[in-house]
Amino acid sequence: MATIKDIAGQAGVSIATVSRVLNYDPTLSVSDETRKRILEIAQELNYRTPRERNGSGPAALVHKESRRIGLMNWYTDQEEMLDPYYLAIRLGIERECFKHQFELVKMYKHSTGESVDWNGEALDGVIAIGRFEQQDLDCFPPHLDTVVFVDSSPDDEHFDSVVFDLRRAVREVLDYLESLGHTRIGYIGGHNESYDRTTRDERELAFGDWFKERNQDETAFMYTGSNWYPEDGYQLMKRALESSSRPTAFLVQNDSMAVGALRALHEAGIKVPEEMSIIGFNDIAMSEFMQPPLTTVKVHMEYMGETAVELIADRLNSKRDIAKKVVLPTKLIVRESCASLEAP
Repeated sequence: MATIKDIAGQAGVSIATVSRVLNYDPTLSVSDETRKRILEIAQELNYRTPRERNGSGPAALVHKESRRIGLMNWYTDQEEMLDPYYLAIRLGIERECFKHQFELVKMYKHSTGESVDWNGEALDGVIAIGRFEQQDLDCFPPHLDTVVFVDSSPDDEHFDSVVFDLRRAVREVLDYLESLGHTRIGYIGGHNESYDRTTRDERELAFGDWFKERNQDETAFMYTGSNWYPEDGYQLMKRALESSSRPTAFLVQNDSMAVGALRALHEAGIKVPEEMSIIGFNDIAMSEFMQPPLTTVKVHMEYMGETAVELIADRLNSKRDIAKKVVLPTKLIVRESCASLEAP
């Protein structure tokens, strides 16, 4: 039977660190990479806590036999590291699956949408992370109804999903900027290159609707590209700065793109927030350590993953046949990257 010492040896960390990770100590300061490595090794070794071995832990409460759950990622590992949003969701899923003693079978959706890397093992359910559309459903294992989508909801009638209200969040951001005196507000965002370029992100649509309500041209200061990584934010902000008529504030689709946008502004000698206000999205870990600290919309990413596992556990144990859609709240986190137009 695997022990904490075995996990520590393979992970190259102390026994105390392993113990605190497996007990989900919120005060532990450890990198996502280390936390991920510990959880994956524990899962590979089929480690069980003393409470679980005695039949009183969360695994015993959920199911006596191990469930096999497919984890389908829209992103590759490399893409995931460029935008930690999906990494945080996945870590939440892995942590909650470990608590339930669910075995994860990793799957990857090819950009063509035609197939997945999957060995054909029998699965009890699938958790799918990413922006899946109705046409993507054909690539899932046939005759499997227990699927939970995280960050998209391609079929509300048949499948569970965990999303957040993007439109409400965008309106809150734009109302906030308007309260600071900004009327010339720009948008920087992108589309996943695996999709048809005509498919627009929900944040972009909400941005446009807000301006239409004010009888203003929603496309006047809209800059979008083929992806949503730091380099894309950098290039799109450079393009925006080439215009003789520029906004006084920008909503950026995610914090990763905001990193690149801030770099472009710094290179151009434009002060943030004195000359340009910036708001990001997701509140990734580095946001509060940017210069200046980034105002952003907090999305509870790891909780999205945890909620997905709770939904799949509920569906497996209750045999529920009615789909649930969980809409999680967001919160505007005000830091130092925004200022009133009247500020010096």
